[in-house]
Amino acid sequence: MYHRTGEGMGITAMIPNMTIDGLQSEATKRWGDIYDNEATRMQIMLICPRKERKILELHGDMVEHGQPVIGVFHRPRAEARLLQEQGLDPRDASFQFLDLATSDLGPWMQHLVTTEKWVRASITIQPVPFSVDVPAQRGFENINMLCFRHPDLPAIERYYLPFPPSSVPNKCFVSLPRRQAAELARQQAEVLGVGRAVEPATPEPVVQETIPEVAEIAPPEIVMESDVVIQQHASVPLPSIDDGSSDEPQNVEDAITKATDSGFGDMQAAGEELNAIENSIEPVLDSVPLPPTSEESKPPQSEIEIEFRALVSELLASGIEPSEMMDDPRWNSINEQATAVGFETWPVFLELTSMG
Repeated sequence: MYHRTGEGMGITAMIPNMTIDGLQSEATKRWGDIYDNEATRMQIMLICPRKERKILELHGDMVEHGQPVIGVFHRPRAEARLLQEQGLDPRDASFQFLDLATSDLGPWMQHLVTTEKWVRASITIQPVPFSVDVPAQRGFENINMLCFRHPDLPAIERYYLPFPPSSVPNKCFVSLPRRQAAELARQQAEVLGVGRAVEPATPEPVVQETIPEVAEIAPPEIVMESDVVIQQHASVPLPSIDDGSSDEPQNVEDAITKATDSGFGDMQAAGEELNAIENSIEPVLDSVPLPPTSEESKPPQSEIEIEFRALVSELLASGIEPSEMMDDPRWNSINEQATAVGFETWPVFLELTSMG
């Protein structure tokens, strides 16, 4: 476990598609006085378990250093066989090259060596032999370099690169001293005008509106009760109810009874008609076949799909990241077979990796 011990710890930034040489040539422009061109610098190599690579990327956030530290990772591909011959499986390790000031080497490696017992040794960086099929490479002289490796990983004497360590293109992780980086950010903010106090705006004069005078409202006229006259309405006789069967007048009770009996009769007839319709629909519903379930309609898996699923599941169980699975030697063979039979591997790959 790391422990912060001071204000000189770093802050890490990732710069894509860059090399150590490229960042050194732009160091003064990028970081100003933080980068001391007169400071003596050196390059070292670190070998850690692959599962701890993320920790190594942010290592500068946890240690004190006075100058920017530039790191780049390299991943063996065609040259992986040359490491396997020395007893190291490159799929188990991550390889990082660091460019740092000589004065920062001790603080940078102190925790790894004293607490985690990393092993210090020497390693020779050699160009990849021309017998290995590497599309792009550049020859260079052998470089003897200081190497620190995790104690769980076997030692190797040679490491192969297509370019010199400072010319390997990849994501570069730069750790700047936190205090100097904060001062640089403050200076840049002042140049850009960020954080300056804003002059208060001149207050606008307040205009007072003149409220027009309201005309006086005349009081309501008082009407005496004796002056109010209420008109009497003439009574209107109610119409008589005629059932059409008799000329004699019919009382209200008889009319209500007749209307109620007639309404119940209509409701009963409508209910019988509805039951008849429902009885005629039920046989039709019973005769309609139900759609098959998803399990019955799902086609059986082909042999290539079973083999592909097994490979992806095995790699996930081994802790291999989805983006690194294509480096497995079995991947190309299975993909060629899948292409030959017209099997789409991409949807199955997304399904398995999202579940994992």
